[in-house]
Amino acid sequence: MDLRLTALTPTASLDALRASKPAVAGPQGGGAREGFSDAFKSALHNVSALQKNSNELQDQVQLGNPNVSLEQTMLAMQKSQIGFQTALHVRNRMVQAYTDIMNMQV
Repeated sequence: MDLRLTALTPTASLDALRASKPAVAGPQGGGAREGFSDAFKSALHNVSALQKNSNELQDQVQLGNPNVSLEQTMLAMQKSQIGFQTALHVRNRMVQAYTDIMNMQV
């Protein structure tokens, strides 16, 4: 991981600060680094998709669709529950880390 620190002077302009930040490519960047916020957003979108899929399968089972099995629906519900619990634990850890950092004495 490349960590570059630049000295900030009182006369540094906003453009100079923006230029000194390393560029991080997104998912279409061809295998470059992905930032934590991008990974977290992607994980949240995946959890949302799992919950949506679970809800759609539940609706189809309730409507009596013969192409959707109860086992498939229960598996989708468990996947969405595990994904949600994981996201919740990550969020709780992030909040705890933030409060720990804010309570540090400088």
